[in-house]
Amino acid sequence: MSEGSGPAEWVFIRGLVRESAHWDEFPQMFAGAVPGARVRTVDLPGNGRHWRLDSPLSIREMMEFARAELGTEAGMPRYLLALSLGAMVALEWIARHPREIAGAVLINTSLSSLSPLHRRLNWHAWPEVAGALLTADIADRERAILRLTSRSAADDPSRVQARVDAYRQRPIRRVNVFRQLWAAARYRPPADAPAVPALLLGSRGDRLVGPACSEAIARHWGLPLKMHPDAGHDLPLDDPAWTIEAILAWLETGPQREPDSRS
Repeated sequence: MSEGSGPAEWVFIRGLVRESAHWDEFPQMFAGAVPGARVRTVDLPGNGRHWRLDSPLSIREMMEFARAELGTEAGMPRYLLALSLGAMVALEWIARHPREIAGAVLINTSLSSLSPLHRRLNWHAWPEVAGALLTADIADRERAILRLTSRSAADDPSRVQARVDAYRQRPIRRVNVFRQLWAAARYRPPADAPAVPALLLGSRGDRLVGPACSEAIARHWGLPLKMHPDAGHDLPLDDPAWTIEAILAWLETGPQREPDSRS
């Protein structure tokens, strides 16, 4: 696997109650930096353009929805780039349909079989999570979410306003927040390591999901892990250039399963 291997489809999958618009300019940056990359974003049921649907109560159903929407034949190698809950969807896709996927980048995710609840959802953040879910003011809610997921974006009025605009067009129903939380909490990953090359990316400054969760996955499956020294949960937002550089390095060197790749 290398960056010069020709065209490839990259499917971007967001996490809990987030949608394609929340990638901001990252898809365009990625497509411009990764040779041959053709980026497609997907919204899971209950989010984004599918906001009117009920979110499934299982990660498998979310995966099959995305798979049906995108089609099972990409006509070129298909890679998944997925964040948080989206990475669980990616792992399920690889486990159920490995021949459809060429590789995956999994960002700041966690698995119930490897990490306790207080690390999967940092207990220090629980009051802020509850406050964000309960507030009726859209701007306050989106600002609170950005404080939890980013090191700096909550102080950027344009980022907050973009999320307010997205919510007004495609609101998240509160019931779907809890349905997605339930699906993530219940998800049991496959016992075996992914059958395709996979890169883990983590953030030392993640206030929402403990960095130890990515480290636990890397140890358990022997996957390469690259840790950002201070970015928040939304790594592509906080440092898109670093994220792309890490992926390019992985594509260039090919899949590795070495402990010393965890720098």
